[in-house]
Amino acid sequence: MRKMFILSAALFLFSFTSSNPPLTDKEKKDAADLLFKTEQGVFKSLEGMSVAQLNFKAAPDKWSIAECVKHIAASETELWQMTDAALKKPANPEKRSEIKASDDQLVQMIESRAQKVKTSPPLEPQNTPYKSTADALSSFFENREKLIEYVKTTNDDMRDHVLTLPFGSFDSYQMVMFIAAHSNRHTQQIEEVKADPNFPKN
Repeated sequence: MRKMFILSAALFLFSFTSSNPPLTDKEKKDAADLLFKTEQGVFKSLEGMSVAQLNFKAAPDKWSIAECVKHIAASETELWQMTDAALKKPANPEKRSEIKASDDQLVQMIESRAQKVKTSPPLEPQNTPYKSTADALSSFFENREKLIEYVKTTNDDMRDHVLTLPFGSFDSYQMVMFIAAHSNRHTQQIEEVKADPNFPKN
């Protein structure tokens, strides 16, 4: 009888201290698919690019394709470091009420080029650690592949670890979607550079 009481008490306490369930299979697939799709988008946009094309600027204050790639790679690292740090802290489900965007709304917001946003100085191309486009692409590919594998296999409680950014609050799963959408945002920027009438033919 005493053992049964102890077991019942333990189960009762556990019901209040356990974290939320891990991501669903659909959530994992949705994130992995978007990460893969947007990764491929970056590489496809760069196929056959010459040095002249990579370094072309439509205007002095515009980024070249090479600079877009450096920003994508640096942001990939920075955004995941922020997310990973949040996941290592205690869960803060009380912050969920501050999240105003659904997963789909977040992706649409980040991917949209309708509103231009100035990046922080550390993520400006000239301030990144990459010496070349190849260096940046190598970093991007390595980090993206790790992130895809992570999101496919994680049992972390990503929904109850909420980050507060200057422009909104998002849970850690949404931050993964943010990372994917962000690379697509700048893939679109690369395509805008390529569409400039003065873009080198080769």
